[in-house]
Amino acid sequence: MMLLPLLCFYLTGGLQVSASLRILDQRPDCTQPGLDNCTINSCSDKRTIEPRQHAPTGPEWDPEHVGVWVDEHGPVPVLNITWKIKADGCVKALRGSEISILDKSTNQSICVQFSYKLKKEFNPNYGKWTFSLDGVVVEPGRTYMLSVFNLPEPDIEDYRLRKQITIPGCADKRIQKARICLENGSLWDPDVTTNVSFYKGGRTFVIVVGFKAAQYSERYLVSIQSRGFHYSKNVSKENHTLLSVSFEFGWWQLSHCEMLLVIQPFFVRCEKNCRRTNKINGLCQYYSPRTSLIKATVGLLAVAVFLACLLWKVSRKDPVSTSSSAGKQQPDGFQMQDRKRVLIIYSLDHPLYKNIVLKLCSFMATKCGTEVVLDLLDSARLGALGSVQWLDRHGDRAKSSSDKILILCSRGVRAKWRAMCGDRPVSLREDARSPAGDMLSPALSLMVPRFVRSASFERYMVAYFGDVCCEEDVPPPFNITVRYKLMEQFEELFFRILDAEKRGPGRVSHIQGFSEREYYRCASGAALRDAIEAFHAHQLENPQWFEDELLGHSKTSVEVHDVTTDRVPDSTQVGSHVQTKERDFTRDQTGLHMA
Repeated sequence: MMLLPLLCFYLTGGLQVSASLRILDQRPDCTQPGLDNCTINSCSDKRTIEPRQHAPTGPEWDPEHVGVWVDEHGPVPVLNITWKIKADGCVKALRGSEISILDKSTNQSICVQFSYKLKKEFNPNYGKWTFSLDGVVVEPGRTYMLSVFNLPEPDIEDYRLRKQITIPGCADKRIQKARICLENGSLWDPDVTTNVSFYKGGRTFVIVVGFKAAQYSERYLVSIQSRGFHYSKNVSKENHTLLSVSFEFGWWQLSHCEMLLVIQPFFVRCEKNCRRTNKINGLCQYYSPRTSLIKATVGLLAVAVFLACLLWKVSRKDPVSTSSSAGKQQPDGFQMQDRKRVLIIYSLDHPLYKNIVLKLCSFMATKCGTEVVLDLLDSARLGALGSVQWLDRHGDRAKSSSDKILILCSRGVRAKWRAMCGDRPVSLREDARSPAGDMLSPALSLMVPRFVRSASFERYMVAYFGDVCCEEDVPPPFNITVRYKLMEQFEELFFRILDAEKRGPGRVSHIQGFSEREYYRCASGAALRDAIEAFHAHQLENPQWFEDELLGHSKTSVEVHDVTTDRVPDSTQVGSHVQTKERDFTRDQTGLHMA
């Protein structure tokens, strides 16, 4: 059998080669005893086709036709392919063989043509003529399609040999030491250790986590989490082989005596998707009856204080306000009769997007003199009433007053709306971290039926941040109203909040400091701009950021396409859960009509 020496090379003359699919060699050589004038070249689109009676038959696989092994020079996983020529009297018509290999993951391929002419049916050892293509570099876990046929091809029938082979993953011991697997952490054993200690009279826990660093990961994210809290710290290797990180927290923060430790490496290939190390630490031995009793007593006192404060607030009917003393000032150049109130509905797409929403609330409160209602800023009342009752209460207030409801549309709003209309359920990481959970879905269930039945839409406003979202993120029911692009059209949005007209006969009104080029000249506006730019930069660096935020069964590709017809869920019952029905709706020239 002809073997190719293993040196790095690329076939010249038009051979298709990719970084992951290539051949190790300086120059392929098919010389073997009894075979003259054998050459190897890249494949050509022009092939000779002969009538079937003048064309050779197809080759046959060698019993060991395919093998996967690790080259000692790399090391890299390689594929070896061997085939034989049938001794059937057709060797005189044979002019060569052609082999192609296709990577089904990327559609990249290589194609090699062996040119030769045989004078005898058997080789000098009285065996079948055998040819090989050795040292084809492949990647673990990928599937390749092999195809071999003799030249010239027959005009009818297909004599090609085809074979599909899947390369073992990095968990396979044969290729664990390949460089590509090492760069994915195939052999990393962190050997995690934990040490628990106390100080300050036993009131404070200190957990020291130690582990071994890996060769191809310079950064690690170490997290500890239990019911009620989650802490994480980044640690860099910096030429150390052993790393440690410490966490300090009070014993009263522990509501459960088991804690999950997670170490996430960032290897050079898998980056954010690397295999994590999880370990459960038992802290039950540090719990004593006295500790449990003290914690129970403190907990009951805290609940009593909370309920007393809640009852006092409800009796006072103190409205939720995000404004400080600075927020009570009126916008420059515009006098308001009274402070306007805005309820903001949004989706917790990402921590950076949540920061944008909070900065927008701060800007509206301090610069615009607007009273903002946001679930994140009203956690006490939200916890007492529940999400549905909290939303329903503010929705009823907006219906009987001049309050406004601002719906901030984003990628999560679009995905959750589709889930309500029958698509796959959507669960986001930030929803799981939030004590109130997903507030958008119950908000849409309550507000969309009211919105589509309403004769007037003055109290509803729809907007999206143009730098990090797009108009396609707006659910179809809201397409019948004006959609504001922030911060480009923030001034128009604020006129809508004030129930004032920006344009009149012979005049166009402006509010100083509210335009796209001016809003960031104050401190709250600058913080809002920085938050938008930070999320925009993150999206550019991570095009799949939204898919990375999905959890569990919802972690599938989310389709993005235009929708001209959708279904509106109609809330018929609100309790421990919201049951939704689906109604088709169409739009005509006069508005939106329920079908």
